Amino acid sequence: MGDDPVTVTIARRVVPGREVDFEEWADRLTESASVFPGYLGCGRLKPGAGEGDPQNWHVVYRFASQATLDAWEESAERLALLDEGAELMETVAAQKVSGLETWFSLPGMLVKPPAKWKMFLVSGAVIYFLQVLEYTFFGRYVRDWPIPVRVLMMSFPVTAIMTWLVMPRASVLLKRWLFGTK
Repeated sequence: MGDDPVTVTIARRVVPGREVDFEEWADRLTESASVFPGYLGCGRLKPGAGEGDPQNWHVVYRFASQATLDAWEESAERLALLDEGAELMETVAAQKVSGLETWFSLPGMLVKPPAKWKMFLVSGAVIYFLQVLEYTFFGRYVRDWPIPVRVLMMSFPVTAIMTWLVMPRASVLLKRWLFGTK
């Protein structure tokens, strides 16, 4: 987790009837985080219909590095706000991911990242497959390009396809093997 951006996901159970207070408190927490160096953004997901009381809210925030995240998490402002919000909610789960771990997540679930060897196998297989497809269809057009330009022009589309199309679906499709969940 060194210099990679770090994403933190927290599930919080809000005291029934205190949802408005929780949202106001969470807005103040987000405002405070947003002025810290390395802050990249934050989001809050309300519980879905039919989850019952108490309901879990999911908060996601991202910092540019582990060091900038640590500065925020250890700050006096954050600790004071957490003390203030303690009566509104209980933290029931938390997860930090960086690097390739962000490819391996399940929508709406907080799960521990899979073993590195599993991430390696899935990532390697998908990258290989996408590279073969890409070179099959476009290889003849870039054959005479200088190698650095050819690699650059071929690697960015594969990375985009991996990040936004393939890996979210692969994580769901392979969730039993990757995460040991149903």
